[in-house]
Amino acid sequence: MKPDALLYPAPKGLYCEIGDFYIDPVQPVDRALITHGHSDHARAGHGQVLATRETLDIMRIRYGEGFCGTSQAVALGETIIVNGVEVRFHPAGHVLGSAQISVMAKGTRIVVSGDYKRRRDPTCLAFEPVPCDVFITEATFGLPVFHHPDDRAEMQKLLTSLKQFPERTHVVGAYALGKAQRVIALLREQGYDEPIYIHGALQKLCDYYRSEGIDLGEIRPATLAADDKQDFAGTVVIGPPAAFADRWARRFVDPLAIFASGWMMIRQRAKQRGVELPLVISDHCDWPELTQTIREIGPAQVWVTHGREEALVRWCELEGIAARPLHLVGYDDEGE
Repeated sequence: MKPDALLYPAPKGLYCEIGDFYIDPVQPVDRALITHGHSDHARAGHGQVLATRETLDIMRIRYGEGFCGTSQAVALGETIIVNGVEVRFHPAGHVLGSAQISVMAKGTRIVVSGDYKRRRDPTCLAFEPVPCDVFITEATFGLPVFHHPDDRAEMQKLLTSLKQFPERTHVVGAYALGKAQRVIALLREQGYDEPIYIHGALQKLCDYYRSEGIDLGEIRPATLAADDKQDFAGTVVIGPPAAFADRWARRFVDPLAIFASGWMMIRQRAKQRGVELPLVISDHCDWPELTQTIREIGPAQVWVTHGREEALVRWCELEGIAARPLHLVGYDDEGE
């Protein structure tokens, strides 16, 4: 079977006509297979949703009980048949519950990566390379300039700053799902055992991660009255990036603005956000990891879904691998 007959880009997302389902559709559909819980991939309003148990739980937390008509939890590695199409979910290493989705019919296998990374992450399962005929990869950091530094070295920057500026509140911007919990876990691994304070928008997801056995240490709510500024001096406070634009961040004593993202490699982005201490912590692959992954899997074709598509397509062509961009719209870098 030609790959295009099994899966192809449609206005609502990647569509499997044989199985009559979409993968990470950007609009409500009758049947959706979801790779992970970030809102650009996991939207509410579908008739039926198939995803890992953790992703379904996260969608429930974010959207409420009625986020879809019916849901089906799929275990990693389990084979299910959807209208004659064999479907499997495999770890993607992006956030808790994230999965690649493998679809196979008539001897042709396509693997949709969703968002993924190859770095070790104490808060989720590691990416699992899956042999396939077509590998559909994201390319958020799909340019040769992106070489992300070691996560532990980035955390040491924060710990050093805490020692140098004990009078300041270290306010870290980190996305609510995945990044915030990973930053906390990495700090704990580096020996930081003080209470970490979090914005209320992170509470439910942090509670869920802890309920799944992920040790985040002592976490406290970052609430304070107008006369309590000094209480947070020398502490780590984590909140969603949007909170930096409101009065919440300005209530802390002499706040030191920090942002954890792969985009912090770009100095202009850090400057535009007013970030004093950029931490390059990415939940996506950098360029060497993208190319290493393609070599490791060895697909006959590579399709690139979103991000810096053209550069990765060109690299594949130079390596003798057939490749093309899919130009899907509706996906962003929420996970960064």
